[in-house]
Amino acid sequence: MSKLVTIVDYGIGNIFSVTRALEHCGAEILLTDRPEDILAAACLVLPGVGAFSNGMDGLRTRGLTSPIKEYAARGRPLLGICLGMQMLFTGSSEFGHHQGLNIIEGQIIPINPVGVDGEHLKVPHIGWSELRPTPEGLKWDSSILKHVDEDRHCYFVHSYTAVPDDERHRLADTYYGDCQISAAVAKGNVFGCQFHPEKSGATGLAIIKGFLEI
Repeated sequence: MSKLVTIVDYGIGNIFSVTRALEHCGAEILLTDRPEDILAAACLVLPGVGAFSNGMDGLRTRGLTSPIKEYAARGRPLLGICLGMQMLFTGSSEFGHHQGLNIIEGQIIPINPVGVDGEHLKVPHIGWSELRPTPEGLKWDSSILKHVDEDRHCYFVHSYTAVPDDERHRLADTYYGDCQISAAVAKGNVFGCQFHPEKSGATGLAIIKGFLEI
């Protein structure tokens, strides 16, 4: 029997490609902007692309912030993708300060365009980057990365990065030059990917499969 996955539709996001990837992994999809559907979900995905403030405005105008937070508090599986991951955090400094969902404590900050060694980095960070385990984070075999080897690459498109207050919430990092990037985060059954698993080939599909098994 396939798993029913609820995708939050708040007017911003790469809904089509996320839906196709989940369906490829055997999921049935409910695409919704209704608070009651989110509260009733067994498995929830929050996608997104674009600016943090626009994303949060899209959630607020549909009355979805409280249902998403309540859903997460119940310990059910939640996956945030790209902007969806960033909105899980306390706040962002993108174009001013904006409050997030505060499901994972921490801030979204700009990628530093100049590395420690003085190297100039092109921002946004676009392309394939390697996933690396973090010293204090959840072990991959207990997470959405359970089917992924340490040397796998995923596809990133972003100008801001998450900095969790608690280092144990870092699941995987990547490096852009010598800039540390939170590639994936985890807190309980809440997960986030800064990269796009739906655009990351076989590795991305393996991550989606891992999420569906949570």
